[in-house]
Amino acid sequence: MSAPVATASPTTTAHAAPAASPRDGRRGAGGVLLSVLTWVIGLIFLAPIFFMVLTSFHPEVQATLNTPQYFAPLTLHGYREFFGASSGQSVWPFVINSVLASVISTLLVLALAIPAAYALAVKPVSKWTDVMFFFLSTKFLPAAAGLVPLFLIAKATGGLNQIWFIIILYTAMNLPIAVWMMRSFLADIPPALFEAASLDGAGLIKTLLRVIAPIAMPGIAATSLICFIFSWNELFLVNVLTSTENAQTLPAFLPSLVTSQALFLGKLSAGAFAVSIPVLIAGFAAQDKLVQGLSLGAVK
Repeated sequence: MSAPVATASPTTTAHAAPAASPRDGRRGAGGVLLSVLTWVIGLIFLAPIFFMVLTSFHPEVQATLNTPQYFAPLTLHGYREFFGASSGQSVWPFVINSVLASVISTLLVLALAIPAAYALAVKPVSKWTDVMFFFLSTKFLPAAAGLVPLFLIAKATGGLNQIWFIIILYTAMNLPIAVWMMRSFLADIPPALFEAASLDGAGLIKTLLRVIAPIAMPGIAATSLICFIFSWNELFLVNVLTSTENAQTLPAFLPSLVTSQALFLGKLSAGAFAVSIPVLIAGFAAQDKLVQGLSLGAVK
C-alpha cells in the first residue's frame, strides 16, 4: 500500500516576496540626482550672499584686492564704520525713516486690503473680475513711466523730501498685490462662518476682527511680510523724490558709502548685510505662516 502524497495547502503556502523592479531603482537614483541638483542651484544663488558676508568681516585692504582673500583676518571694522558714521553722516535717521515707511505703509495696506478682499471674496460685487483686473493693471506700468507725474504731484503738495509722501507711495504700490493675495485667502474660508456671524448680529468690523483675522492669519502674515520687504528694499522712488536725511531710507543711504579712494567694499558689504538683517529676521520668524499662507488656495 503506497504512502499518500502530501499536498501543499493554498492557505499555508508562503507568498514569495515581489522582485525589485529596475524602475524603482531608477526612481531612487532620479530622486537623489534631483536633490543634489536642487542643493547645487541653491548654493549657487547663495554664494554671492556668503561672499558679501565674508567680505564684511575683512579689512578694507584685503576686501579690495582683485583676488579674493578668503582666509584674511576677520574684523568688525566695517560694521563700526557703518554704524559709527565715520564719514560724518549718521545712519540712524535713515534707519528710522526705513522703519516708519515700511511699518506704517504695511499697516495701511492691510487696513485697506482686508475689507476690499472681503467685499470681493465673501460678498462679491457685480463684475468683480473687472475690479481685480483693474488692480492688477496698475502694476503693468513701470515705475519710471510715472516718475514725472509723481514728481510734479510731490512738488505741488509739498511732498518732496517728506516721509509721509513716501509712505503714501509705498501704500499705493503694495495695495494691488495685497488685495489679490487676501482675496485668494478669504475665498477659501467656508461661507457658513460668515453666515453664522451675521446671524449672531456681528457687524463688518466685528466679523473682520473676530472671524476673519484668526482664520486668515497665515495669509495676513504672508501678505504683510511681502509688503514689508517690498517697502524696505525700494530704492528708485525714494532716490528721486528725496535728497536729504529727512525722508531718505537705508537703500538710498548705501550708495553714499562709495568713495573715490575705492576703500569701501568692507564697509559697503557690512552695511548691505546689516540692512538685510530685519528682513531675514522677519522671514525666519514668520516662515511657518509664510509657507502656509502662500500655499492657501493652491489646491482646490
